[in-house]
Amino acid sequence: MAAREESANRVLRISQLDALELNKALEQLVWSQFTQCFHGFQPGLLARFEPEVKAFLWLFLWRFTVYSKNATVGQSVLNIQYKNDFSPNFKYQPPSENQKLWFAVCTIGGRWLEERCYDFFRSRRLASFGKVKKGMNFVVGLFKLCELMNFLIFLQRGKFATLTERLLGIHSVFCKPQSVREVGFEYMNRELLWHGFAEFLIFLLPLFNIQKLKAKLSSWCIPLTGAPSSDSTLASSGKECALCGEWPTMPHTLGCEHIFCYYCVKSSFLFDMYFTCPKCGTEVHSVQPLKSGIEMSEVNAL
Repeated sequence: MAAREESANRVLRISQLDALELNKALEQLVWSQFTQCFHGFQPGLLARFEPEVKAFLWLFLWRFTVYSKNATVGQSVLNIQYKNDFSPNFKYQPPSENQKLWFAVCTIGGRWLEERCYDFFRSRRLASFGKVKKGMNFVVGLFKLCELMNFLIFLQRGKFATLTERLLGIHSVFCKPQSVREVGFEYMNRELLWHGFAEFLIFLLPLFNIQKLKAKLSSWCIPLTGAPSSDSTLASSGKECALCGEWPTMPHTLGCEHIFCYYCVKSSFLFDMYFTCPKCGTEVHSVQPLKSGIEMSEVNAL
């Protein structure tokens, strides 16, 4: 029963990694705010004691986070805290005082020692320090390799995100029990279905010739009684453009009795080389201006 409760309340891997990233972001923010306080002072004032100043700031954060609340800032945001893994009780047991102190030594002291040793060996290039430097590089590389192995184990088992947590026996648990949430997926499924249908229509509509389809529908709905081609018929149908419905500007014809604006018919013909008359369905072979024998004054007089 206890094992089931522990597996149900186990913190997700992504939550533990997010907590670590939040801790790093907070440290960068605190350090940037602190350095801005010395912006008006002599340049390089903090460079000499930078590792010690950083260690003091991280120790200050540790005092009011891990030491007092059993959780880092990132863990507090995500409702996570540390638990003593060595405790035989299944109930929550906070980390002991020794575990908290060693946590500060391993995290804060380890980073301070690494930065200080790097500055020390960089400023002193004597031959006597060559073997010591190689030994330190070997120790650091071995430690990084152990961190990599611990991270791979963490990805498999989801426990002990850092090597320090594994060595000290502390792992992340939820501060409050997580209640099972019932999520209804009906709305989500409906939205996904609608978006998929809309994308399908957006892909499909350009493949259809809308104007040709309208001409077909109009030819089925309005039966044709014939297609006279006399000049009087052209004059009677020349009061409006067959496409835009306005008075034809620079009237042109396709060879049928209907009149079009030059720009309307030309743009439609350039868009679709198989353009047909939307009124009668006549195929376009050539766009010709209206015959000079038919005066627009005669059309207007009708």
